[in-house]
Amino acid sequence: MGFHTYPIERADALEDSWRYEFCSVEELLALFDPSPTDTVADLGSGTGFYTDDVAPYVEAVYAVDVQEAMGEYYREKGLPENVSTITAEIADLPFEENALDTAFSTMTYHEFADDPALSELARVLRPGGTVGIVDWSAAGTGEDGPALDERFDVERAVSDLEAHGFEVTSANARRETFVLAGRL
Repeated sequence: MGFHTYPIERADALEDSWRYEFCSVEELLALFDPSPTDTVADLGSGTGFYTDDVAPYVEAVYAVDVQEAMGEYYREKGLPENVSTITAEIADLPFEENALDTAFSTMTYHEFADDPALSELARVLRPGGTVGIVDWSAAGTGEDGPALDERFDVERAVSDLEAHGFEVTSANARRETFVLAGRL
């Protein structure tokens, strides 16, 4: 399974509300039930579409993306006051151990899901920290999102997270996506 990044020349498409067809704000927030004192990371934040939705509910959000150009796009668009952009691979996050209360990923898990990245995620989340993931499913049709051979199914995602010390508290397969929540 090969990893890819979203083409920066198509970044405007990431700002379209059609994305709510696959994950609403309420659904995303329910995965980790944020607190006003939480420090959160949006993994694969892109243009900050979902970062903006989470920011009002937490103390601080790190918009993490591997592409500096995505961070630039987001900064030009305008960041909420409590958001900072970070350019980094998920396998090499610039956070101290136990620094985050929550990490979430919307439609990007397939871009980073490997042992080094999941180990790093477990390192930076505090004990009891939560993770929320919504991603394209290998069981989908492939009409939207990445090619089917780049996707995971929910069972594989659950297994991979559990192998890295996460307790998966909910996991649901859907037509085109899967949704899961976990806790360290």
